[in-house]
Amino acid sequence: MTTTMTTTDPGLAMLAGPDTTTETGPRLGIPPTQRTPLRRPADDATDAEADTTSSPSSPASSPSLPPCGSSPHDARAHGFLPERPPVRSMIGTWTRLDAMARAAALAPGREAAIAIVERAHRAEELSALRQRVSRLSPRNAEAAAMRVAVIAVSCGWNGLDPQAPAARQIADEAFLDLWAAVAHRIDHDQFVALPTLALRNWAPERKPRKHIPIDQLARTEPLVPIVRWAPEGQPLSRLDRLMLAATRLEAHGIWLFRLAETLAGRAPDDSSTPTALRRLVRVQHALRAQLRSEAAELAAAPTTPQQRAVLAALAEQGALEPPVLQAADAVLGVGGRRPGDGRRQHLRRHLPAPHRAWLSAMDRHCAPVRTLAHRGGPDAATYREAQESLIALRRTYTSLVHAAAHPASATSVPAAA
Repeated sequence: MTTTMTTTDPGLAMLAGPDTTTETGPRLGIPPTQRTPLRRPADDATDAEADTTSSPSSPASSPSLPPCGSSPHDARAHGFLPERPPVRSMIGTWTRLDAMARAAALAPGREAAIAIVERAHRAEELSALRQRVSRLSPRNAEAAAMRVAVIAVSCGWNGLDPQAPAARQIADEAFLDLWAAVAHRIDHDQFVALPTLALRNWAPERKPRKHIPIDQLARTEPLVPIVRWAPEGQPLSRLDRLMLAATRLEAHGIWLFRLAETLAGRAPDDSSTPTALRRLVRVQHALRAQLRSEAAELAAAPTTPQQRAVLAALAEQGALEPPVLQAADAVLGVGGRRPGDGRRQHLRRHLPAPHRAWLSAMDRHCAPVRTLAHRGGPDAATYREAQESLIALRRTYTSLVHAAAHPASATSVPAAA
């Protein structure tokens, strides 16, 4: 039996308002991407593009194709979701990484997961993969990163720097070499975290019959995890459901990104500022309702001690914060209420460089709106309501994480405000 997750779009476009997708504020110094239609999700075998050798005449080396991680980021187009659906199955030599990731996710404990990696080392599979990392297309490099992340957290190595000498005394050296090579290929050193494990680990259950934008695809189509934390034929585990819930949260949160750019550069006394803030409140309430709609199924799903250990390790590293919540925080400054100035950067280190740059730009350009926190009057009250709705949204997400990490079958999620 294949278990899927699907939800209907709760009308966030209506909540956000028709003018939130227009160019109303500064573009934050980040050039917009060309709005070319997303390619239709292709068959796995033809679209994997893995294990191909680059040559001066090949598309992979064409100057018109930017290297991985260097393309400008337009958060209004798809938020922090991948531009296209993640690669479901890799081909060629990379099928071994597929198999290792799936086996590691199902391992009963860290020792068993480590044994899987060590067997691959002895069979020289890891070194063979390491030699082929530079040949991966950008999309397949991200697919490989997701699988490496699954293996790393399964083995309890997610807190390691793969290039640090001390890591060589703890983790398998050949796996660390592969990890470091993949990190270099995607230009992202600390990718073993929720954004990679969730946003790169889903696929539509069926191939859409027509072109659908990535955020709509992730909102409306039944989704299945690419690497499952539960055996095939059995119900999805709590960890599977948490990762898919995080993906749905990002997909529904696309309107939050558009409202964020609407507010960027706005003066606090601009007549459009309170309107955008009220819409932001409604979007955050809708996101909270989306999480709550998935809480009962998550709490009833099976779990294992190994999965709870994975969640605990990610939480300890600050690697479970959804990117959409970080985007809302960059606008509203709720993170500033918490002790420690470095908390935001600590959470953001797990995001790709273009995403971190977008958040930093939001920090700067939404600073005028945040001065409402120190004012009186109805506009300031609207701003504080937006902050409180973000706090409630984050608490609901935290409760979902606690439900996934708890051995009991029922964990309460706070009621909607």
